[in-house]
Amino acid sequence: MPPARHPASSFDVFNVYFERIYDPTMHVVFTFDGGIEAEVMREATMRLIASDPYLRSRYTEVEGRPVWEETPKESWNGAFFIEQGGQPLTTPPPPLDVRKGPQVRVGLYRDGEGDRLAVTCHHGFCDAGGALAIARDVFSVYRRLMENRDHRPPERNPCNRSIKRILNLHTREERREALAGEEPFVDRWSFPAERPGRGRPRVASRTLAPERLKLIKAFGKEHGATVNDVLVAAFFLAFRKIRDDPSDIGSPRSILTSVDLRRRYPGLYDDCPIANLSAAYEITLTEGAGLEDIIGDVAAITTRRKAGHLGLAAILFYEGIIARGMPAVLEFFDDMIERYTASGLKNPVFSNLGVFDPGEFLPVPGKGGEDLDILDIRYLPCVCWPYGFLMIASTFRDRLTLASAYEDGPYSTAVVERFLGYVDGCLP
Repeated sequence: MPPARHPASSFDVFNVYFERIYDPTMHVVFTFDGGIEAEVMREATMRLIASDPYLRSRYTEVEGRPVWEETPKESWNGAFFIEQGGQPLTTPPPPLDVRKGPQVRVGLYRDGEGDRLAVTCHHGFCDAGGALAIARDVFSVYRRLMENRDHRPPERNPCNRSIKRILNLHTREERREALAGEEPFVDRWSFPAERPGRGRPRVASRTLAPERLKLIKAFGKEHGATVNDVLVAAFFLAFRKIRDDPSDIGSPRSILTSVDLRRRYPGLYDDCPIANLSAAYEITLTEGAGLEDIIGDVAAITTRRKAGHLGLAAILFYEGIIARGMPAVLEFFDDMIERYTASGLKNPVFSNLGVFDPGEFLPVPGKGGEDLDILDIRYLPCVCWPYGFLMIASTFRDRLTLASAYEDGPYSTAVVERFLGYVDGCLP
């Protein structure tokens, strides 16, 4: 009898195959002021996996049909590990194999003071919002097990992860409008690379004091812009500065940024929070030497895009390709790689993950049952190599963190660190 299988969405499939230009593994890292009960956390991880038909699955293709195929418990080795010492903040934990499963791995890092816990997943399985939902589930099961070691989370039924749930809310006219208003992505620049190829995965980050966030908010309010608009503008200016290419001045240059469709369609996926629900869109700017010069243009672009059917064109685009079958998907990625290799251009990506609220994960009992405090929540993004480049932003207790994951060798650590310094310097 074949194993149970569940459909993979078009967003799942494309995020699996983006492995050709970056490593889609993502990590949410929690730093505590004390120790986690390791064996209870191990059991919580295994019982959560056992309860969810997607978490216990692997990505595969059966007769040309992309699916999540459930795997037996004996194949879940490595879903939890303990490492003595080690700081999973500058060197990310190992990649997760989306084709092997399960779709979550929990790593406990002990250094004698407070524990760090890394919850790892793959972008082919879910986006950043989904990764945070998995982390909430991990701590929920752990908490219940600390109260009652016989606790088992209830079995979840397969849910409809399909992005077509959004598509079905829109009329044909709205779909036509979305496609007509969407300009095709054009790669116009790329992050300075030392060479093509692969190297050593690294993470660079910079955390700003709470006073800086107040200044950013005040600047945004003064110019009719959001915090995200200000970050987008600073990212653009820093990218132009790190390239130091005269041809960038006065010429159209673009960045990609993302929208979490959960916010666009509140409640639609409450039954299925662990999914790929993020879509990208492009922001193109030409003139402007400083933040004050371009913040108005950025705010105008994001306001206009939010007022429209943001994300709908991306859904139609991916659904259109996958409707032609997996050969069309592979052809799409072959063409993409050929363009990047020939031109050396790949527009950078900026993603603001928003505010990480410790209240969504607390209480977390530690050894002996005392409640622990979360000192930090850090997101380690997908690792890029040429010609891709990604920077994320997140906020925890009013501390704004900028981070980029990359491969040292193809990219220079010194250059990446200097770039984050430029973003910092562009912000109020």
